[in-house]
Amino acid sequence: MTKTQKAEIIETLTGEFKDAQTVIFCDYKGLSVSELESLRNSAREKEVKVQVTKNSLATIALKAAELEGIVLNDTNILVWGDDSVATSKVVSEFAKGNEKFVIKSAYVDREATDAAKVEAFAQLPGREELLGMLAATWMAPVANFTIGLNALKEKKEEEAA
Repeated sequence: MTKTQKAEIIETLTGEFKDAQTVIFCDYKGLSVSELESLRNSAREKEVKVQVTKNSLATIALKAAELEGIVLNDTNILVWGDDSVATSKVVSEFAKGNEKFVIKSAYVDREATDAAKVEAFAQLPGREELLGMLAATWMAPVANFTIGLNALKEKKEEEAA
């Protein structure tokens, strides 16, 4: 790899990491190409990015993005995205199906953290689920009012008959 290619990778990753809400580091040693493609496909569906990069290049990009506190060693696959919950869910769900895939550490909301916090975020409801819960809460009074009106109508009809 030439110096210009390395510089391009560092520049691209720095921009991505500055915009990302969450960056997760996982060990992928022993996974097949098809398993990694499965991870990439599930990540793509939730607008999460996945990349294998040399630790030295990733470290430089993280430092340039002002993310410090995690030392990268061994094999790492980087998973990042704008939505902390969605990014955590992608990684957590994939880890459940593949024992060789291990969550090591992460930056969540630009703070260095461990795998336990990633798992905790994965348990939270996603954006769509929260919007559904909010809509159900807003619709409950209307539904109850409609049920009450219908019961009153039936009662009046019975009294009239």
